[in-house]
Amino acid sequence: MIKRQSDFESRYNKFIHEVKQEIITGKIKPGEFILPENTLSKEYALSRVSIRKALAELVEEGLIEKIAGKGNRVTLPDDTQKQTLTLGWFSNSYEIEIINLIIQRFEQLNPYIKINLEILPNDQYVYNLMQSFKHGSGPDVFIVSDYHYRQLMEKDHLDLIEPYLPAHIDPMKDSYHQVFQMFSTENKMHVTPFVFSPVMICYNKRIFEKAGVLNDFHIKDWNDLLEVSRKTTNDLNEDNLVNEYGFCFSSSTNRWPVFLLQNKGSFKDSTGTKPVMNSKENIEALEFCVDLMYKHQVSPIFSHGSNDLAENLFMREGAAMILTTYYFMNEFRDHKIQWDVIPPPKNKDAGTLLLGGALGVHVDSPNKPAAHALIDFMVSEEAQILIKKNGCTIPMLRKVAEDNTLLQPDIHPEHYNAFIETMPDAKTIKDLHLTIEEFELIEREMHFLWANMEKPEETCQRIQQLLE
Repeated sequence: MIKRQSDFESRYNKFIHEVKQEIITGKIKPGEFILPENTLSKEYALSRVSIRKALAELVEEGLIEKIAGKGNRVTLPDDTQKQTLTLGWFSNSYEIEIINLIIQRFEQLNPYIKINLEILPNDQYVYNLMQSFKHGSGPDVFIVSDYHYRQLMEKDHLDLIEPYLPAHIDPMKDSYHQVFQMFSTENKMHVTPFVFSPVMICYNKRIFEKAGVLNDFHIKDWNDLLEVSRKTTNDLNEDNLVNEYGFCFSSSTNRWPVFLLQNKGSFKDSTGTKPVMNSKENIEALEFCVDLMYKHQVSPIFSHGSNDLAENLFMREGAAMILTTYYFMNEFRDHKIQWDVIPPPKNKDAGTLLLGGALGVHVDSPNKPAAHALIDFMVSEEAQILIKKNGCTIPMLRKVAEDNTLLQPDIHPEHYNAFIETMPDAKTIKDLHLTIEEFELIEREMHFLWANMEKPEETCQRIQQLLE
């Protein structure tokens, strides 16, 4: 029979546990003194004799040392006293170097915690994450994109995440509501937003200048986009081969739907239940996309949905403009191309897609206080500044994201803060009301259109029937 704890034993063990957690999670730093014995005696309803006995146990464990006439001071830990926390991350993430900087600083501030960065394969990331949890080797804290979050939600795996939002974060005050909205389910935050990025236009400044596009140019609508694309499409060798395209269209489902949004199109009605793929607005938007490639010939013909194709062409100066995200802009800082960023054009409406990444805590993590401490730090001003100063991905904290004094000329584009203009009209993947299965279906069915094998109205009608 298991012995039942007495009231005294519960209070005694609670005291030891809470002091240990405050030391391990860095609330009390090495060199700092804990509260006086008489204060602890009153707070935990324990005699001073019991408090001294408990503190003696902590001295024996090497967590504190007794300083005559002054009190009990937290000590520096040795390796055997450190709590190891595993942080899971994407294998192809541009932020890994920055995350290592954040880890290094966190360990300095929290010497009782050691972070093990576990890199998981990006392919089938959610599957790999689930398998590691199943076998008891999953990370305590892990990154998820908004796409991965939807995968977890649709597979009923959100119960593997302990809902957590740091107490110091106010979503409405400290960030943008869409950033938090994309990671909420039934008004419940399961993960803590970390970074985000709207889809923007990156342009090559050298190609623009050579084409006579003025520095104060504006691409307000689709007509402007087409006009500038024509000016910057060139056959440099006069061999009937285009060496520089004005625009590179991407058939990725994280890119081309921005044209639907700009034409007041959508996949489903406002209730999110009835498919409306076969709408006039959608057909017009897709016709414009196809015409960029086949009629106007200002974009190469890419029927594959990879995000990398447009970015690679842009870095080789084969395209003057591309749709991309701040996440992928990290690619450009290691190249000599001169580039900048502007908001996407409008048509009948303003609109772009918003993507993001967030931090989750495994529900069965044995180190939850330390896991919470890590997330608290990763969304703190100090860590978010490290994200901003060392990369292009936008940090979640609004005051850091919009701080121009943090921009580095060799890393950030001149008009980095152009994203601010897009935020009021940005839509998340969640706002499109499509399941992952429906997204994959649409991506497959669009190949016929991108290959110019059928007309937009035919594609829309067929997808409409499949969605129904």
